[in-house]
Amino acid sequence: MNPSTKQVAVLGSTGSIGTSGLEVIEASNGRLQAIALSAHSQFDRLLAQAIHHRPRWVVATDQEAAERFDWSLLPGQTKLLVGPEALVEVASQAEVDIVLAAIVGSAGLASTWAAIEHKKTIALANKETLVAAGRLVTQLAQEHQVAILPVDSEHSAIFQALQAGSQSEVERIILTASGGPFREFSPQQLKQVTVAEALEHPVWDMGPKITVDSATMMNKALEIIEARWLFDIEAERISVAIHPQSVVHSMVEFVDGSVVAQMSPPDMRLPIQYALYYPERVPGVANRQDWSRGFSLEFQPAEVERFPALKLGYECARAGGSSGAVLNAANEAAVGAFLAGELHFTEIVPACRGVLDTHSFISDPTLDQLLELDQWAREEVSRWVCA
Repeated sequence: MNPSTKQVAVLGSTGSIGTSGLEVIEASNGRLQAIALSAHSQFDRLLAQAIHHRPRWVVATDQEAAERFDWSLLPGQTKLLVGPEALVEVASQAEVDIVLAAIVGSAGLASTWAAIEHKKTIALANKETLVAAGRLVTQLAQEHQVAILPVDSEHSAIFQALQAGSQSEVERIILTASGGPFREFSPQQLKQVTVAEALEHPVWDMGPKITVDSATMMNKALEIIEARWLFDIEAERISVAIHPQSVVHSMVEFVDGSVVAQMSPPDMRLPIQYALYYPERVPGVANRQDWSRGFSLEFQPAEVERFPALKLGYECARAGGSSGAVLNAANEAAVGAFLAGELHFTEIVPACRGVLDTHSFISDPTLDQLLELDQWAREEVSRWVCA
C-alpha cells in the first residue's frame, strides 16, 4: 500500500453519491483508495463494488437481509461486518483517512460522529448530520481539529467561493435551487402529483428521498440549516434563488457588492473530488462546460409563500436547538409515507409543520435528547398519517 494514498471509507457506497465517489477514486491513479464500503440492503451492488475495488471492509447494515444474502464471492481480503453499529467500527479504524459520509438521513449521524472523534477528515454529503445536530457536530469537529468538507454541490460551491475573501467580508450566501419539477405548478396541479412524477427530477439523478425533497423544496430548507452551521452564518444572511439550469451551484456576496459564484455542469463527481483532494485541485472525470455553445442562466427569487418548506428551514436555522432534528425526522417519515402511498404530496410539508409546532423545544439539547426527539417525530408523523 502506497503511504501517500488516501484511504477513503465510502459509507453509503451504493447510492448516487457513493457510486460517483467510487468513480472519482477509480480515476485517481492510486492516489485514493476505497478501504471500506457500506450499504443498507443493496447487497448485489455492494458485492460487485467489493469485487472491483477490493476494500478491507464492507458493511451491511440490514442484519436480517445480510444473513440471507450469499457473500461467497466476497474477496478473501475483505472482511464483512453486519449491523448499523459496524459503521461506527469502520469509521473509527486507524487506517481510514477520509470518511465520505454519503448515507441518506439521520442514519449517517453516528458514524460521522465516531469519525470526528477519531480525527478523520469528513467529506460530508449527509446534510442531515448538521441539520439534526449542527451545533454539537461542529463543536466536536473544532475540539478534535477535524475538517468537515462539504460534498453537497451548493455547499461545496459556497466553500469554494469563500476562498475569495475573509469571513468578516461576507455579506450573504445565496443557495441556488432548480425549483424541482413542479416549480410552475398551480395549487390544484400539485394536488394531483403522483409518486412517479415526484421522482422525475429535471436535472439531477438522485435517490428517491432526496428527489422528493427537491420537489417539495425541503431539500433546500435542510440546506439552509446545514449552511447555518457549516459556515457559522446567521439565517438572515442566507438567501435562496431559483436557478433552473443548475449550472451556478451557489454564490457568495461580499460587503463591497462583489458576487463570487462557482459554476459547472451538474455533475456530483466535481464536488466529491474537490473534497477528497482538498486543498489541491486535480484533473478529473467530471463533465466540463462547453464554451463553444451559447447558453443562458436564469435566476428568480424563491418565495416562501410558494415554497412553504423554506419557511420551516429558516425557522429552524434561527431557532437552533432541537428544531432541526425534529424537522429532519418528520420529513424523512413523511416522505417515506408519501412513497408508500400513505400521504399525498401536498401533505408532506404540513405534516412536518404540525410535528415541529407541537414538539417541546430544547434550546441546548444533548445528543441523546436529539436521538429521542428523532424517534418521537417519526412516531408523530405515523399518528398524523393514520389520523
